[in-house]
Amino acid sequence: MDELVSADKIENKIYQIRGKRVMIDKDLAVLYGVETKVLNQSVKRNIRRFPADFMFSLTREEIKRMSQIVTSLKFHKKVSVFTEQGVSMLSSVLNSEQAILVNVQIMRAFVSLRRVAMTYVGLKRKMDEMEKKYNGQFAVVFEAIRKLLEPPPLPPKRRIGFHSD
Repeated sequence: MDELVSADKIENKIYQIRGKRVMIDKDLAVLYGVETKVLNQSVKRNIRRFPADFMFSLTREEIKRMSQIVTSLKFHKKVSVFTEQGVSMLSSVLNSEQAILVNVQIMRAFVSLRRVAMTYVGLKRKMDEMEKKYNGQFAVVFEAIRKLLEPPPLPPKRRIGFHSD
């Protein structure tokens, strides 16, 4: 089977929003080779296939926050995001050959990220056990490892314009 898109490229398009891993409608449209408008129209025609845990719209505040990472979101009024289940459902409403092939790759990327997350949870549990066993003798080492495992913080929000702070 041909690989249209690399797993790394797809994984870089998966974001964590509201505690869920999601993909943005615009990114999905590019991957599927359709306009964002076409993707969203297909979803609207099949809206019963997309309950709130499959797809949701970002708030203005979420769009502003995300636009620091995804510059193409800056001026969009409405942005829909799809969870893994929503992306899977998209393959049933966008039935092109490219959509099917890309969907397979996207599902693999979600599985890969889930595997990484499970490894992280297991590693954290193992570190907690080791820390208890060695009574804090290596507390500095454990703390340094924990800091390395934490995701990097989002960049601070830039305030634009004049402020009387």
